Amino acid sequence: MITQQQSQRQQFKILPQQIQLLNLYFLNSLELQQRIKNELEENPFLEANEEKAAEADTKLSKDTVQDFQSEEEHMYDDRPDYKSDYQNYFDAEVAPNSAIVNVPTFKENVKQQLHLLDLKQEDRETAEYIIDILSPQGLMDRPLDEVADDMSFHFQNVISEERIKRGLDIVQSLDPIGIGARNIQECLLIQLRTMNTKRPDIKCAIKLLENHYNDLMHRQFEKIHHALKVDDEELRVVLNLIGKLKFYPVSDTSGHDQKNTIIPDFIITNYGDNIQVSLVSCKAGSVFVNQSLHDQLANQVSQKDKTASQYIKSKLSSAQWFVNAVKQREDTMMRIMQCIVEIQHDYFMEGDIRLLKPMVLRNISDISGLDISTISRITSNKYAETHFGLIYLKTLFSEGIADKKGEVISNKVIQSVIEDFIRSEDKKHPYTDQQLVNLLSLKGYNIARRTIAKYREQMQVPIAQIRAVWA
Repeated sequence: MITQQQSQRQQFKILPQQIQLLNLYFLNSLELQQRIKNELEENPFLEANEEKAAEADTKLSKDTVQDFQSEEEHMYDDRPDYKSDYQNYFDAEVAPNSAIVNVPTFKENVKQQLHLLDLKQEDRETAEYIIDILSPQGLMDRPLDEVADDMSFHFQNVISEERIKRGLDIVQSLDPIGIGARNIQECLLIQLRTMNTKRPDIKCAIKLLENHYNDLMHRQFEKIHHALKVDDEELRVVLNLIGKLKFYPVSDTSGHDQKNTIIPDFIITNYGDNIQVSLVSCKAGSVFVNQSLHDQLANQVSQKDKTASQYIKSKLSSAQWFVNAVKQREDTMMRIMQCIVEIQHDYFMEGDIRLLKPMVLRNISDISGLDISTISRITSNKYAETHFGLIYLKTLFSEGIADKKGEVISNKVIQSVIEDFIRSEDKKHPYTDQQLVNLLSLKGYNIARRTIAKYREQMQVPIAQIRAVWA
């Protein structure tokens, strides 16, 4: 029996161009420059503005004078050895004794190890993407589902969380030991599992970190005693073993890339009580559509040649979309950054983190009228240059907590105060979480002990017992 049914349902569909636009929002200045270069190579209807390059070439030709040298002059020229030639570039007082070498970063070293493995193409791409987003300490400090979403936008293909987990396992098998760990607990466990796990102290340490890490963080040693069935001396040996491990796979000095310089996307300047926001580089005027080339080709292509005609139309449409997308990206960036400055006016005037106000993506969305996903993409992977230094835009977003006066303050302020207390503490007798609660109470902040522990974990600061051993 044939029947008919009428139903009503809602669907949400994202056009491919909208996905590409969101992916364009996520790019920083250098990545956008590379994207424009790729588009110029692929699309014949896109042209670059060569005025700046011509000015640079003209300046170079005026400032640089090159005398003519024939082949004979080179042949009989008495050139010095490389050491003398190298020192000619420096003043005699500051000339280094040895040549400057290119020191690879830890990410480059890990990628070199990765290339020696026999992997599938998708696993290699996933592992390389994970290596690129590791923190300066070598930790994978982002949720796997968020990484899967970002990688999906990057490759314009749906990436599953299982594939990210598989790629992370590959990264964690490489050196240095603990690379790619998602937190301090996992970093410690990876190091312990590479040791002789038959030793009683190592076996006990693994059991402690796997099953009683929260108890250790909250200094519940009596509970650990009964759970592991060890005495004080045995527990002290285990804690000493954990204290000798590296809390981060990469040290601070080697974790930061000394060669790379962060190029900001925004410049924020103060003029009295006013704050001006500007982009470091505007790319909207650097690319344009070559309409004359399209007209010329359109006249030459026969109407019967549908394939060529369709190719010309698609490339022209793609070029027009890309030019408009670059302009829309910059307009959206300025719009969002101005909203951020409006909310955080006092912070940008003084540069004091204690003036940072609670702010979430929803606040910017309410002011700008833009979607939260758009704001998230724009503020990711972006930096702003201010009179007090470079700031990462994502660090400006924080939840609010009420103090004794009832005023809502940013949790970044609380974390800054905790960090100051820990930095000035006696290293042999560090503050416990309860002591930090009391100290914050004197400052006017009523914070629960579990909240202190949560902020301390977010700052990747171990508990007092481990800090004492570490000292």
